[in-house]
Amino acid sequence: MAADIHPDAIQNLLNGDHGAPFDLLGPHPAGDNAVSIRAFWPTAKALVVVDEGTSQRHDMTRLRDEGFFEVTLPGQPGLRYHYAVTPYDGEEYIARDPYAFGPTLSDYDLYLFSEGRHLESYEKLGAHVHIVGGVQGVRFAVWAPNAYKVAVIGDFNHWDRRVHPMRKHTNGVWELFIPGLDVGAVYKYEIRSSVNGYRTEKADPYGFFSELRPRTGSVVANLDGYEWGDGEWMQARAAGNALDKPMSIYEVHLGSWRKKDDGQVWLSYRELADELVDYLDEMGYTHVELMPVMEHPFDGSWGYQVTGYYAVTSRYGSPEDFMYFVDRCHQRGIGVILDWVPAHFPKDGFALSYFDGTHLYEHADPRQGEHPDWGTYIFNYGRNEVRNFLLSNALFWLRKYHIDGLRVDAVSSMLYLDFGREEGQWVPNKYGGNENLPAMRFLQEANAVVHEQFPGAVTIAEESTAWGMVSRPTYLGGLGFTFKWDMGWMHDTLDYIAKDPIFRRFHHHQITFSMMYAYSENFVLSISHDEVVHGKGSLMGKIPGDWWQKFATLRLLFGYQMTHPGKKLMFMGQEFGQWREWSEARSLDWNLTEWTTHKSLQAWMRDLNHLYKQQPALYERDCDPGGFCWIEANDADQSIYTYVRYARDAEDFLVVACNFTPVPRRHYRIGVPQPGYYKELLNSDSGLYGGGNMGNLGGVHTDRQAWHAWAQSISLTIPPLGIVILKWQPRADEG
Repeated sequence: MAADIHPDAIQNLLNGDHGAPFDLLGPHPAGDNAVSIRAFWPTAKALVVVDEGTSQRHDMTRLRDEGFFEVTLPGQPGLRYHYAVTPYDGEEYIARDPYAFGPTLSDYDLYLFSEGRHLESYEKLGAHVHIVGGVQGVRFAVWAPNAYKVAVIGDFNHWDRRVHPMRKHTNGVWELFIPGLDVGAVYKYEIRSSVNGYRTEKADPYGFFSELRPRTGSVVANLDGYEWGDGEWMQARAAGNALDKPMSIYEVHLGSWRKKDDGQVWLSYRELADELVDYLDEMGYTHVELMPVMEHPFDGSWGYQVTGYYAVTSRYGSPEDFMYFVDRCHQRGIGVILDWVPAHFPKDGFALSYFDGTHLYEHADPRQGEHPDWGTYIFNYGRNEVRNFLLSNALFWLRKYHIDGLRVDAVSSMLYLDFGREEGQWVPNKYGGNENLPAMRFLQEANAVVHEQFPGAVTIAEESTAWGMVSRPTYLGGLGFTFKWDMGWMHDTLDYIAKDPIFRRFHHHQITFSMMYAYSENFVLSISHDEVVHGKGSLMGKIPGDWWQKFATLRLLFGYQMTHPGKKLMFMGQEFGQWREWSEARSLDWNLTEWTTHKSLQAWMRDLNHLYKQQPALYERDCDPGGFCWIEANDADQSIYTYVRYARDAEDFLVVACNFTPVPRRHYRIGVPQPGYYKELLNSDSGLYGGGNMGNLGGVHTDRQAWHAWAQSISLTIPPLGIVILKWQPRADEG
C-alpha cells in the first residue's frame, strides 16, 4: 500500500515536515476486509503488530531505513492492536500506536474556544492524563493556527521532532493522544510555521507545571488528585460579603520572605505552609497576597513576567505542594490572594511570543503590541482565543487551587492605549480616544464571570489613574472589580510622613484629602512592594528624625492605616521595621527582631491586626460614608487628626486621635458622640511597643462640655508621634 503514497509525502514525514500525519500513519483501509498499518519508529530495529483479539503477531516491513514500517492484515481499521518494539539496544517492549486513536476534542469544545466562550479551556488544551478506549496516556492540545506542522517532543521520544506530529483541527487547534505517557513527562511543541519558514520549540501555554529554571520544558501534571480539607472555609466564603469583612493583607514574595541554609535555599511550599502560615496567624493577618507564583524564567522580575500562566512555579515545589499551602492557610482562617498579570508577557522565545510564526497572542503593530517601558508584549484582547486563554486562567486559579482572589497588576496599562507612549507612538480607538476598548470589555467579562462562578472571591485592581467606576458593577458600566488600590492615599501619606514634622502643618491636606474621595471606589489602602524598591528605600528610611522618632512614626503610620476606611495591605518586612530596601535575592532581615525596638514594633502590628478583627467599626462600613466622621480635620498647627469610626450598630464606635508631631498634646479636648467612659484600647506610645508610656491611664470620662458637633467632650493626652484608639463603653461597664 505504501506504493499508493506519494514518495514526497513519506519523505516529508521522515523529515519531520508533514502536517497531516494521520493521512499516512496508523490503520487505513486496504481493499476489501483488509487494513494497512503504517508506523514511523526511528529507534526500532524491528516492529511487530500484535492483534489484541487473536494475539497473533505480524512482522512489519521496514520500507525506509529511517524507520518507516508497514504491514497489511485482514480486518477493518477499527482493529485493536499494539506494537512489540525491538530497539537497537535493549529488549522488546510493548507500545501502542498514537495514530490508532481518533480525535478527543469535540466540535463543541472547538467552537466555544473559537468564540472565546470556553471558560474551562484548560480542561481541553494543554497536557492531560486521559483514558481513551481503556488505554491510559496523555492528550496534548495546542492552538497554533498559522503552523503547517506541530509535533510533541519530549524526553519520551528523545526530543525527536519527527516522531509525534499532531492532528490539526479547522480552528487551528492541534491535538495528539500519546498512549503510555503519565505524570512527570517533560515536553514541548515543535512548531513549523506557514509564515517565512519560521521554526521553533515552545513550552505549553496551558501547561500545568514546568521544569526548574533555567530549563524551560513543560511537565505533565495531574491537578485532580489532591484531597482538600478546607470545605468549611469555602462554604463560609461563598456565603459572605468581602465589603463588610475585615481584610488585613500581608503581601509576600515567597522566595525572599525567609530562606534556609544561610540564606541560600528557598523554603518549599510545604515549609511555608508551616512557617509562613504560623506567622500570619500569630500576627493576625486575615489574608496573604502572593506576588506572582505563575512560572517565570527571571527571578528579578519577581514573577511579573509570566511565561507559564497555568503553571505554579517549580521553584518551591509541585502543584500539589502549593495546594497544600493554600489548604493550610484556609484551615487557619487565612485567605489567599494571587497577583495576576494579564497586562503583558515577556518576549522569551520559548513562551507565548511570536508563537506560531505570527503575533498570535500579541498585537502585530508595535504601537499596540509592545510596552516601551517594560520591553514586553501586550495581549490582543480583541482576539477571541486570547481572551479565552486569560478568562479561563482567572477561573483556573480559583477552581483548581481554591484561591480567594486575584489582584490584577498594571490595570492602567491595559486601559490606556497611550500608556507610556508619546504622541505618534499609539493608535487611537475607533472613536479617536485613548481608551483600550477590548481590554475594558475583557476586564468587565473577567470580573463578571469570577463573581458569578465564585461567590465571595475578590478581584482587586492596581489602577493608578482616575478611571471611573473601577470597583462598580458591570451592569452599571463599571469594570466590576471588588476593590481598587488607593494609590492616592498611599502617595499622599508616604509623602507626608517623609517630611520633617515641623513642616507637616503646611501639608495637612495630604492626610485629609483622602476622605474627599474615599467612597468613590471600594478601596484597599496599600503600602506595597513598589514603595520599597528601585531606590525608594524602606519605610524606615523614608522617615526623618532620630531612631526613636522613626519607630514612633511607623507605629503611627500603621495605626492610621488600620483606622482609616478601606481594607489594608502591608508588604512583608515593614511590620518589624526592615531598614534595607527589599531585594528578591535575599531573605528579610529577621535578625532585627532580636532587637527590642524592632520586636516592639512587630508586637504593635500584631496587636493592631487583632484589634482590627475584633472591632466591627474598623471594617463593617469601609464602603459606607456613614462609617466615618471627622471630629477635627483642621488642626493643622498641631498636625492632629481626630475622627470616629462606626460599625453598623451606631452605638458601636471608636474614637481615634493621631498626633503627627513629636510634641505631646496634653488636655486636648474633642467632642464625642456619647456621654460616658471611653476605654483606651490601644496606644502606640505604650512601653509594650517601644514608647514612652504617655497616655490616658486606661481611659477617660466625658465632661458635660459641648465641643465640636456634640454636647459632651473628653480631654485627651495624645502622645508625640502617636495614635490612641478609644472605645465608648455602655454606662453599665464604665471604668
